[in-house]
Amino acid sequence: MPKPTYHTLEEIQIRKEELQSNIQQENDQIGILWRTLFAPQKASSKGELVANLVANSITAIDGFLLVRKLMKSYGRIFSRKKKK
Repeated sequence: MPKPTYHTLEEIQIRKEELQSNIQQENDQIGILWRTLFAPQKASSKGELVANLVANSITAIDGFLLVRKLMKSYGRIFSRKKKK
């Protein structure tokens, strides 16, 4: 893909505004998708309630294990110096 060439500061400013507009639109789309991904689902039956409970429990356990693994690997960054 050829790089665009700019001859004036105005052309650069226009391109910058276009890119900022595109970034803002994509950011809004990501925000909407993120909210729908983590929005709590209403259970209409006991089966769905149990399924949601299990899914949320698995997510919580997975998050806990991830944090534990990261702290084990990178915990020295956050630890304080031990007193002797």
